[in-house]
Amino acid sequence: MMHIRLVIAVGLLFLVSALYAQKLKKVSSEYVYYAPENVSLENAKRTALERARIQAIADNFGTIVSQSNTTFINNKNEETKTDFFAFGESEVKGEWVETIGEPQYTISYEQGVLVVKVIVSGRIREIVTSQIDIRTAVLCNGTELKFARSDFKNGDDLFLYFNSPVNGYLTVYLLDETTQTVYCLLPYRNSSELATRIEHDKPYIFFSTKFAEGNAHLIDEYTMTCSKEQEYNVIYIIFSPNEFTKANSNATSGTLPKDLTFKDFQKWLLKLKINDKDLISITKRINIIN
Repeated sequence: MMHIRLVIAVGLLFLVSALYAQKLKKVSSEYVYYAPENVSLENAKRTALERARIQAIADNFGTIVSQSNTTFINNKNEETKTDFFAFGESEVKGEWVETIGEPQYTISYEQGVLVVKVIVSGRIREIVTSQIDIRTAVLCNGTELKFARSDFKNGDDLFLYFNSPVNGYLTVYLLDETTQTVYCLLPYRNSSELATRIEHDKPYIFFSTKFAEGNAHLIDEYTMTCSKEQEYNVIYIIFSPNEFTKANSNATSGTLPKDLTFKDFQKWLLKLKINDKDLISITKRINIIN
């Protein structure tokens, strides 16, 4: 399928009424990231930006817990890679809604250590109600939860697990940085649904004909590809107990999903977040290695 890469959101011109604007808070955040020696510059910039956003939310709205430290250890080719995170997005009592302008990076080295400083401005929204306990996972080359992971190889198959305790509606999008194009993965290309209906407490596996429930001809299956040594990806999983309509997208030729520009996708998602306090938007970042 198409090549997918993580993209940092840029500012967009979008006018909202005074009523809507009251729900958003404009912030500016600065973060300095000291990268481990095995982290690339691109990865370091991505991590610094993500932590700057999380820090801005924590500073303004606080955290659900005082602190949560998570360490991920990955063993490969007799080498151990360790990543340490001081915050998780689910722990802060708010969300980053949009980025204003381009993030500003300063790159330096201190005693051989890569240091990335980023300053980013944007708008955030406080989470004032308890969010629905959504369970979702990106699966690689298998449809069981044991196949959940964020690292893919060129040619690996993509599946998505989803479960909600309440009925609702779901859409899934995938962003291609190279073309600045967003593809609608769910609802499927040939589906007439405006958003996929979800039944409460029912586990779903998407992008697999094995779980088609009698409509296998509607199912789209996806294989991740990578033309470079390494590419970064982002999948948007958008759910609400309230009915909403998927973004207006264009039909494409061949086997590609329907698409729209990244700017139009941002406008659509921002409007949804402003109008629906129950909306949950989850991003799943994945890495593809050639």
